[in-house]
Amino acid sequence: MSISPNIPSPQESYGYEAPGTPRWISVLFGLVIAGLAVVVYFGYTTQAKLSDDLGRQREQNKILSAQLDQANSRIADLKSQVEITTQRMGLTQSELAKAKSRAEDIRKEQQASDQELTTQIKASQEQIGAVATEVGGTKKDLEATKTDLEATKGKLDRSMGDMNVMSGLIAHNRDDLEELRRRGDRNYYEFTVQKSKHSERVGPVQISLNRTDPKRSKYTITVIADDKTIEKRDKTSGEPVQFYVKGSSRMAPYEIVVFDVGKNQINGYLATPKDSSAPTPAAAPAPAAAATPTTPATDKP
Repeated sequence: MSISPNIPSPQESYGYEAPGTPRWISVLFGLVIAGLAVVVYFGYTTQAKLSDDLGRQREQNKILSAQLDQANSRIADLKSQVEITTQRMGLTQSELAKAKSRAEDIRKEQQASDQELTTQIKASQEQIGAVATEVGGTKKDLEATKTDLEATKGKLDRSMGDMNVMSGLIAHNRDDLEELRRRGDRNYYEFTVQKSKHSERVGPVQISLNRTDPKRSKYTITVIADDKTIEKRDKTSGEPVQFYVKGSSRMAPYEIVVFDVGKNQINGYLATPKDSSAPTPAAAPAPAAAATPTTPATDKP
């Protein structure tokens, strides 16, 4: 079976130059870090405002305490005036007892008012302290998120594919693959393909495992897409294995990356561009005993 004209020849593949890291990725990280800086700035501003509010609350507490002292002094003066008036006007004992009872009621009302005010002040201080603690926790979370982003940026990298085209971001394990899925730049299909005479469907294509070399982490597979059969020989785990399908851009081929090479299986994922039309999966080939002998096309770097 021959390769479609959409697949470049080895000589044409060597002609591609590896582009640098797309500028939008740098811009994206710059925007994320700038957004974090804005959030941290507003966190600091909120914390400063809360500190100012707490200071004003303390000043108000001092004013209220002074007013309380003045009220107590007025009560004492009132009591003295009542006693003097009683002596001057010759109030009866019953009237004097009534005046004292009223003064006692006023004192108890003042104490209750003082207690209520103290409780309100304490609740206000606890609320301000809780908000300040929450702001501090948010700041720590933002710093941790920024650190995680920097660490992820360091783990995910690019590499030259086997067709001399710079790959997309490469995942080296399942955790990296989950991060790529969250980014949503491409479609990702994780797979485990067993060594067999039959191919297995992976996303829009089919893959069959021909042989493995676990000691050297090498493998050979056959990819079936667009009714074309492409053999990829002696590829290494972690290497972007690239091929073109109908409608895919020459600068954005399909890519297979294998994590692990076992005795009779491989684990990895297929990455496809989001802006390309997915090919119709080819039918799985019949067992070797019944298949018509054909020479699969090879796509060497």
